[in-house]
Amino acid sequence: MATQAHSLSYSGCNFLRQRLVLSTLSGRPVKIRKIRARDDNPGLRDFEASFIRLLDKVTNGSRIEINQTGTTLYYQPGLLYGGSLEHDCSVLRGIGYYLESLLCLAPFMKHPLRIVLRGVTNDQVDPSVDVLKATALPLLKQFGIDGESFELKVVRRGMPPGGGGEVFFSCPVRKILKPIQLIDPGKIKRIRGMAYSVRVSPQMANRIVDSARSILNKFLPDIYIYTDHMKGINSGKSPGFGLSLVAETTNGTFLSAELASNPQGQGTAMLPEDLGRNCARLLLEEIYRWTWEVDVSHYRTAQWEPTGTAGMWVLYLHKWQIISLRVKAQSTSPQDRKHAVWIRVDAWTRPTRAWLYYS
Repeated sequence: MATQAHSLSYSGCNFLRQRLVLSTLSGRPVKIRKIRARDDNPGLRDFEASFIRLLDKVTNGSRIEINQTGTTLYYQPGLLYGGSLEHDCSVLRGIGYYLESLLCLAPFMKHPLRIVLRGVTNDQVDPSVDVLKATALPLLKQFGIDGESFELKVVRRGMPPGGGGEVFFSCPVRKILKPIQLIDPGKIKRIRGMAYSVRVSPQMANRIVDSARSILNKFLPDIYIYTDHMKGINSGKSPGFGLSLVAETTNGTFLSAELASNPQGQGTAMLPEDLGRNCARLLLEEIYRWTWEVDVSHYRTAQWEPTGTAGMWVLYLHKWQIISLRVKAQSTSPQDRKHAVWIRVDAWTRPTRAWLYYS
């Protein structure tokens, strides 16, 4: 059994999920110190503790140690087990906060995962379930993860602060993943979206659709935005509305943007017309700042930020000995060298487990 002396060590609360997920996939224990040690309220937050409990549910034999102040965490991962599970997520973060990590872990479990997550389905912080369903699932299918048992469904929609949403996610086990090549990202061919509203007038969603189309129709004719208005128990505990947009290219690449209304009792009220227009502009900005994977061993980004989420993912993959890599500028121009790089993966040390983090 691994000891704490042989575990990887980090400080701070940043990238807590990434560190724990990589620890689970690689089987290497990790110790995280000084978690908000200087904060007025030090230690782990409720949503982070809920995420740790979720990892404990999907694994078998994990060892978790937290000190009294919650500022030090030791995690020794167990076997990814899977099965039929339920989990109540913290309403401080969206279900997407937890679902992102499950998408990374689910294909490598011993048994197919079938899990019900309860909490906030749409908020202003984390990726919504609608966006993950429209972007992450098609990507996973390219790696050979598909079938009737591969499903992500919004059973009940819940907005902050009350939550009350419910999501069902199931994923089959895949021992071998297909390599993919995305050398040419292609051009935008269609835009799809979901305008939702709960515990407000159904016309809110229609007004969002009209305002978003007033901007997007100037660039593309193939646009369809669905409306979803849930009632009763399926509408959660708090009112709200929002919009998620997904642009698909000719070669199967997806770009997304989303906006949600301010939680009840927080901030100023937002008009549905403003939300629709702002979300459409966010999608156009996302297309402008396009980042894509060139192929299975190259990652191209319009602006390399080593301290950003994408940059830290790659650096962590190298740190955890999942990949070896080298970085070089794409262009010899000094100006381009500051903003564009190639990341070449020289060797996959754990090819069956590293694929999703790199995508």
